[in-house]
Amino acid sequence: MNKKKIALIISGIVILILTYSFFSSSSDEDVLLTTKVLKGTYLNEVVISGEAQSTSSKEINGPNNARRFNIYQMKIQDLVPEGTIVKKGDYIGKIDASEVNGKINEAHLNLEKAESRYTQQQLDTILTLKQERNAIKDLQFNIEENQLELKRSIYEPPATIRQLEIKIEKFERDLKEKKEDYSIKKRQANAKMIEVGTEVSKIKKQIEELVDLQKQFTVYSEDDGMVTYVKDWGGNKKKVGTTISPWEPAMASLPDLTKMESKTYSNEVDIRKIKKGLKVKVGFDAFPEIEINGVVTEVANVGENKKGSDIKLFQVLIKLNETNKNIRPGMTTSNRILTHQEDNVLMVPLEAIFSKDSISYTYVKSGYSIEKKQVELGLANNEVVIIKKGLKENDVVYLNAPADMEEKSITLLK
Repeated sequence: MNKKKIALIISGIVILILTYSFFSSSSDEDVLLTTKVLKGTYLNEVVISGEAQSTSSKEINGPNNARRFNIYQMKIQDLVPEGTIVKKGDYIGKIDASEVNGKINEAHLNLEKAESRYTQQQLDTILTLKQERNAIKDLQFNIEENQLELKRSIYEPPATIRQLEIKIEKFERDLKEKKEDYSIKKRQANAKMIEVGTEVSKIKKQIEELVDLQKQFTVYSEDDGMVTYVKDWGGNKKKVGTTISPWEPAMASLPDLTKMESKTYSNEVDIRKIKKGLKVKVGFDAFPEIEINGVVTEVANVGENKKGSDIKLFQVLIKLNETNKNIRPGMTTSNRILTHQEDNVLMVPLEAIFSKDSISYTYVKSGYSIEKKQVELGLANNEVVIIKKGLKENDVVYLNAPADMEEKSITLLK
């Protein structure tokens, strides 16, 4: 057997020994994980998700005078996609105008009827006044005729003369009354003409206003900006098919992207930690690389019921101190609210802390042995806990309990 073969055999034996050694000592219960006690800044944060929104936006409303014409429900027929960049005067959307169109048609029919009544009244007035004028002229002719006859009857008996005088007096009295009647009827006719004419003018004005209202059913932007859909009272975004009303006329908005905030809700446990003025790190699901500094500006005192649940949630508003062209209203935000900070403190992971009979302790590496040391704990978050007493910086502690150490006594704090 040459040297080469001997070397190969020895190498194989070594590999077998190492493999056996590795597998025989790598069971889960024998693997011990350790970490060092570190000194640094302890941060306690409340992490809640929210939604980006503008603190200043201009609403894009539907027709603003519809209620005057008893139009209370208006359906969005068309709407540009959310996020569309528009300039002043650009098309935004269209409202179903079928109801206002019906009212315009109805008003035109009413106008035709009113104009017909006006014409009829005009003809009646002309005829009536003409008859009255003719009656007046007839009386005047009768008076003149009797006056002539009276002049010719100077040689007639006194009784005949007196009879003619009485007749003339009667005609003159009738003429006076007829003139007075004519004046009254003329005023009555003028009043009716004014009444019917006013109705015609009123309907014409109504038609003009309805036509102006009809134009408002096609909506254009009043400013430059980015179109954002608004939400109804139920929290759903308004879109094509949604109904708007005179009390909720907004169909979209133009937010000011330089003034943004995150609107979020906290549960009853965390809300106690959140105060106005706390610093926040705001992240965005759509852009994980973007993180913006913020500050809590408002914390609700009264909770709201979560939709479909009895859970109470409290609204929290977070102002973004910076701007970013990629951020848009409606984006989901991740808000890390800094509720407490302590500098130069010792910390270990929560997994390194064990307890027995209300005593907190750790397994500490001491040379080639392991000690169980009592520790005094400070504040804790979801990852680490502050060590007030019992450990030093760079001490090595175990993250899982070493075997056969359960009965070992704990070194208590002095």
